[in-house]
Amino acid sequence: QVQLVESGGGLVQAGGSLRLSCAASGLTLGSRHVGWFRQTPGKEREAVAAINLGGAVKAYADSVKGRFTISRDNAKNTVYLQMDSLKPEDTALYYCAAAARWAGLTAKYDYWGQGTQVTVSS
Repeated sequence: QVQLVESGGGLVQAGGSLRLSCAASGLTLGSRHVGWFRQTPGKEREAVAAINLGGAVKAYADSVKGRFTISRDNAKNTVYLQMDSLKPEDTALYYCAAAARWAGLTAKYDYWGQGTQVTVSS
């Protein structure tokens, strides 16, 4: 059974940083493109960042460009989302997703995690 598990969320003050991790079981994450998404109650899910298999191709939502960095360590079967200069509007449930084909910032992913909560206080 494939599982994606996010970790690293928490409460941080505005301007602070967090690093989220996405680990996989039952799946070799290095053979999948991975995306990070976020959602708050009452709002549509938003794609945040995506990275291709080898890590050379990355995509970011305009709202996080220059502040968030997606990366991967295939040897550890893990994908990261480094979030710097956090703002209160970044508060959301963040979750990762994996796809066999490049999906970029679309929702066309095959597997989804349950999410980790990020709360940014002002």
